[in-house]
Amino acid sequence: MRHDVLVVGGSFAGLSAAMQLARARRRVCVVDAGAPRNRFAAKSHGFFGQDGMPPMQMIADARAKLLAYPTVEFVKASVSHAKADGGDGFAVSLDDGQQLSANKLLLAFGVQDTLPNIAGINERWGRSVLHCPYCHGYEFGDRKLGVLFHSGHPPDHALLIAEWGPTTVFLNGAEGPDADARARLQSRGVAIEPGRIAGLEGQGADLAGVRIDDGRLVPVEALFVAPHTRPASPLAAQLGCAFDEGPLGPVLRVDAMKMTTVPGVYAAGDAAMAFGNATMASADGVMAGVSLHRSLVFGA
Repeated sequence: MRHDVLVVGGSFAGLSAAMQLARARRRVCVVDAGAPRNRFAAKSHGFFGQDGMPPMQMIADARAKLLAYPTVEFVKASVSHAKADGGDGFAVSLDDGQQLSANKLLLAFGVQDTLPNIAGINERWGRSVLHCPYCHGYEFGDRKLGVLFHSGHPPDHALLIAEWGPTTVFLNGAEGPDADARARLQSRGVAIEPGRIAGLEGQGADLAGVRIDDGRLVPVEALFVAPHTRPASPLAAQLGCAFDEGPLGPVLRVDAMKMTTVPGVYAAGDAAMAFGNATMASADGVMAGVSLHRSLVFGA
């Protein structure tokens, strides 16, 4: 069966888009391998009506509600290849050998995070090593916080984190911000630690402090990190979609209606946003789903 839309990625953006298409009574297939970006977090915060829910449970609940619509199909797999089929649609190959076809594609496969090479960081990712203060900052309110300096983030990022608690910026041996930026940080009580980091320490996934290579342990209970990102799938490049270089990695170029530079291929979620969280990804998916339906009705 040929689908109206094939959605690659079944997390917040993909499922939100598919729901709009399902309610428009269109045939939609969601393909997902079950490894969303936020699977490392125990709870998702700030999402309308779902504050404090485990993200995997939120996804499972949303998928169950989506599958109640008779025009929806879900396939647990990875898309290995996609191409224009020579007509008005696309042919898609899955890693389990299945072949699918659709009139339109939505790329909602998200991104993969590349964390700094620091001992102790990976096992604490999503627990005490964090990305989004709006998602996790409240739970660490008034505790000692750290920010790992990243040249792609302006110094004002550390000023933002300081809203939640006393903050130290760790330069990890880098040159760091200029004199004016340092003055702004220090005027807000943000400490600057220039030393190179030897590793993170603490019990289990908890963080007790950042060990500096001179032996000092700087007490910190949460460390905010801006990881480099890359698309979680090569499909966009296969299809010839253009990217823009964002502050943390490549971002799919889309127009106001969420269409990429390849006609008939749309994108939503983290892969198509320079910055985002679960709420933003879901909203992006809603916009993409509505835009896809309109394109099926009116063309483009």
